[in-house]
Amino acid sequence: MEYSSIQTKKIYEQIFDIIHQRIQEGSLKPGDKLPSSWQLAEQFQVGRSAVREALSALRARGLIEVRQGEGTFVKAPEPAAAAMPLHQMLLMKHQDLMDLLEVRKVLEVGVVRGAALRRTDADLAVMKAWLDEGQQHLGDEKASEWADLQFHMAMAKAAHNNTLLELMNRVLEAVHETRRVALHGERATAEDLVQQHQDIFAAIARQDVQGAEEALLRHLEGVKRVLDHFSKELS
Repeated sequence: MEYSSIQTKKIYEQIFDIIHQRIQEGSLKPGDKLPSSWQLAEQFQVGRSAVREALSALRARGLIEVRQGEGTFVKAPEPAAAAMPLHQMLLMKHQDLMDLLEVRKVLEVGVVRGAALRRTDADLAVMKAWLDEGQQHLGDEKASEWADLQFHMAMAKAAHNNTLLELMNRVLEAVHETRRVALHGERATAEDLVQQHQDIFAAIARQDVQGAEEALLRHLEGVKRVLDHFSKELS
């Protein structure tokens, strides 16, 4: 008898999936206002941090938008917003993972070049905030992984290309979920990746397109080494 693998979703993923499903089935329509984060926390009986993470993921997917002083509203779903659940690509074959990393490399080279050319001071401030967050929480695997993902998403937003942003969102979620497991307990490796983020940020800040691309490629090689070793061990 064969058994399928058991996957445990994090709380914010469960909240994400519930709201995502309601949007897909039409019980939440474009223009509908969501309850506040504390109201959602009460309804789901969870902490507000889990709600904030779920809302951040929904916003990155283009499913919701925050209107200053008004609240959070449902947006019209875009094609990439119908992507698979956040956890679905955690377990994959070695070659599948390497193929995914190659797709990421092609996309993110374009992203980093766009960010170096078009970033604003506000974009830099967001990237710097996530860099600092990752540095401060190196001992906290969940917080560190989340800051890593958000740094790359902030970089994608700084390129000011919505199509690239949507594509990067899908690829990064899959890669980072696997990376989180691969780096479990590996503080030294996590510190190396944070330093690589700082190198990318510095090149983008000075609008050095070639330097940003070179720093990104060094970073992706580091990620590839970690995931390559991890996925081969699972094979």
